[in-house]
Amino acid sequence: MIVVIVAGAAYLVAALVATARFARRRTRHAPAQPGVTVLKPIHGLEAELFENLCSFCDQSYPHFQVVFGVARADDPAIEIIRRVIEHFPEADLTLAVGERAASGNPKVANVVNMVAHAKHDLLFVADADMRVDRHYVASVAGEFTDERVGAATCLYGALARGGAASTLGAMQLNDQFAPSVLVATLTAPPRYCFGSTMAVRRAALDAIGGFAALAPYVADDYMLGALVSAHGYRVALSRYVVYDVVAEADLSSLLHHELRWARTIRSVRPLGYAFSFVTFPLPFALLWVALGITNGSAWIALAVILALRVSLHYAVRRALALRESLPPALIPLRDCLGLAVWAAGLFGKTVRWRGRRVSL
Repeated sequence: MIVVIVAGAAYLVAALVATARFARRRTRHAPAQPGVTVLKPIHGLEAELFENLCSFCDQSYPHFQVVFGVARADDPAIEIIRRVIEHFPEADLTLAVGERAASGNPKVANVVNMVAHAKHDLLFVADADMRVDRHYVASVAGEFTDERVGAATCLYGALARGGAASTLGAMQLNDQFAPSVLVATLTAPPRYCFGSTMAVRRAALDAIGGFAALAPYVADDYMLGALVSAHGYRVALSRYVVYDVVAEADLSSLLHHELRWARTIRSVRPLGYAFSFVTFPLPFALLWVALGITNGSAWIALAVILALRVSLHYAVRRALALRESLPPALIPLRDCLGLAVWAAGLFGKTVRWRGRRVSL
């Protein structure tokens, strides 16, 4: 247990360093401003969907197009998409209905249908629960001024909407997911993308076989970056931060989402996932104290881990420019829950996605 706590403390220090380094980075902008098509695959009604979609349409960028895509003509999101299109009469906005045959991943089937409507050679795919400001397209397009970059992605912070489950969900993304990504970039550039933004050159996309090449995988975002890297291109992590609107109905919904993410990560990075328990040192420090050790070492370890963990909570808030203040008092509960989800994620080969059971 002592080894795990020491390793966890080292991780938290590395996370603080990586987070501070990310906060100092500057956003790049594309002087040539090439045309960009933003693909927005949508399935059902996300929380604040109208506001999320509008944020992608109101961009300070001269040449961009947004394609909204749904698989079925009876999708309730269509009414909101049409309201968005009416709200921006001067923008280049398109609704694509239907999906192309793509086994395994229904999101990819939607995107494959949408890309037929794309007019530009820089393609951005962003999930429906994401929100951006007017500088999003310009900032991410700026990563492609380097010709070696074939794909780019964005880190994301979380905005909690609702009760305790949403707050815990937002804390998982802010305090656990984001720092772990930044720690990984200390040793190697990313070779993966995130659903917050998968931006890709059309030439790089064609080289990997198009979006259809992602169809067999649940982790389509991860695989886009992996395949682009395998073809000799770089994947850039943009300094721009996207925001995920988290609205969990209850704790059961939260746990199902987090278990899906955990099993998906395990499927693509099994070794890294197996050792990721070291990113949760606080539960182990609490357990050491609970075992009744009286020599004081357990309490010292707990104090050090808690101080580092709370410091990381606020460092991430500054680095991601999060305006919401999530209660640090929930940190012990959040980390214990995270460790439990990690343990559950070690088992199982299927996940629930949009009411479907999908095999990994």
